[in-house]
Amino acid sequence: MSMTDPAPNGFSWPNGAKLALSIVVNVEEGAERGLLQGDKANEPVDELVTGLKAPIRVHGNESNYQYGINRGAPRILRALNDAGVKASWTVCAQALEKAPWLANEISSRGDEPVSHGYRWLFTAFMDEAKEAAFVQKGTDSILATTGRKPVGYLSRYLHTDHLRKTLAKQGYLYHMDDFSDDFPRWESFDDGTPPIIVLPYAVDSNDMKFWLSPSFTAEMWLSYAKRTFDELLEEASSEGARMMSLGLHLRIIGRPGRIWAFKVFLEYVKDRSDVWIATREDIANHFAKHVKPE
Repeated sequence: MSMTDPAPNGFSWPNGAKLALSIVVNVEEGAERGLLQGDKANEPVDELVTGLKAPIRVHGNESNYQYGINRGAPRILRALNDAGVKASWTVCAQALEKAPWLANEISSRGDEPVSHGYRWLFTAFMDEAKEAAFVQKGTDSILATTGRKPVGYLSRYLHTDHLRKTLAKQGYLYHMDDFSDDFPRWESFDDGTPPIIVLPYAVDSNDMKFWLSPSFTAEMWLSYAKRTFDELLEEASSEGARMMSLGLHLRIIGRPGRIWAFKVFLEYVKDRSDVWIATREDIANHFAKHVKPE
């Protein structure tokens, strides 16, 4: 294995596919920070008012998150259903507790629920026991709402050095807080804890780019996503298998002026014989079957 070939020689995805494409839908709405949740501050990450220091409700921001549940989620579901494409849903457990209809939709599609924590909170400032309890609470809640125990985990940005070991001890297959490559890898521990797969994610192709400065328009995001797909597929054809992640949010791509870009992207990729569009669980399981921990 070389610096230009992250995949082992001879590795391929099912049916000889060269590129594995992971569609990731983040569900955070209803689990964000807010005074009504008992938090000392409101959620600062929003398309409307941000950085407000005063301890006062921001009703507009609350309703902007709710839009993701009310209208964004149905649009994304329609797009996925029309394209016949599977997705992994990185869900904050509390969000699904408040929107059981969405948990049912995820289950009925046969999609994968990935734990995004019980709430959309940092765990970096928790001690090991508190973080482990936070992870377990999310796991139990997602099992209750979707009928499936999650095997993958995505943090909210900041987590502790010991999170991956905690996940492995709790039976998780993979962790996706990693942006270091376009192919999975194993992470092992020296105390007998089972190894865990690090399944890289991506922020550059994430629809959060609509909010971050310099921000993308829908046209720019679509062009970037298609160019990412094309480049990775070209590399995979000549250098070895690759993986692409496309991250979405209900309240962002689910807007009427943006959802079209996601639909166009799905049409662009969905019928390619050399591309495997799969859940992250399926990608991780295939990797684990063919690449053993060192």
